[in-house]
Amino acid sequence: MVHSKAFNRDVKLAIAVFFKDGKEIARKLFFSTDLKQEGNQIVHYYRSRFQIEFLYRDAKQHTGLNDCQARSENKLDFHFNASLTAVNLAKHDWLSNESTVRIPFSMANYKTFFNNALMLDRFICRYWTQSFGNSKYRNLSLG
Repeated sequence: MVHSKAFNRDVKLAIAVFFKDGKEIARKLFFSTDLKQEGNQIVHYYRSRFQIEFLYRDAKQHTGLNDCQARSENKLDFHFNASLTAVNLAKHDWLSNESTVRIPFSMANYKTFFNNALMLDRFICRYWTQSFGNSKYRNLSLG
């Protein structure tokens, strides 16, 4: 517990030490005005807070969280839930896919991946039938 001049009150301080390959690489200080909180709980809440901020950022930028023109409370609730659920489902799909390389989730990367897959599928369907439509390859399955 330390005294904060900025808040003019006591705060609970948690020091998170990060290691890589057995060596200390960084230290971060987190605090809470709840003096009964444990240090690991303070760090957990900060990490959760940043995940929530990323959720809202992705929902605003990629799933139209701010683009609803409805006035009814029920319609607004539905729109907000649909937008936030879309981001959560995309993140779950990204993290549960065994074949993806473990890079951090980004809604922009997710959308780009599926946009590229859709475009490739369209090109293959269109030009495969034009190029090989009347040949021995027309009965091949694409997948």
